[in-house]
Amino acid sequence: MSEEITVVAFVKAKPGAEQQVADAMKGCVAPTRQEAGNLSYVPQKDQDDPQTFVFVERWVSRQSLNEHMETPHFKAMIASVQDLLDAPVTVHVLKPLAGV
Repeated sequence: MSEEITVVAFVKAKPGAEQQVADAMKGCVAPTRQEAGNLSYVPQKDQDDPQTFVFVERWVSRQSLNEHMETPHFKAMIASVQDLLDAPVTVHVLKPLAGV
């Protein structure tokens, strides 16, 4: 059975902080894509809510996601946006339904 997971993380910027949050997210992309356990890492912006950003990620396992969250580039991104967020980051870790 595959351990592959999909992660969807929602990031809500304070009004006026959208560009700073977007820049911080973009800065995390290249080093994350170099991580051995990363299959896909795509930051996106909600087209109906300019304050909302969404990471859509695929990882080979939950362990690889946990390792990602301990990397210097991830920790730096989180630290740089902490005071720019309107709400805590919401993370959903997903697995496909069996038999689909």
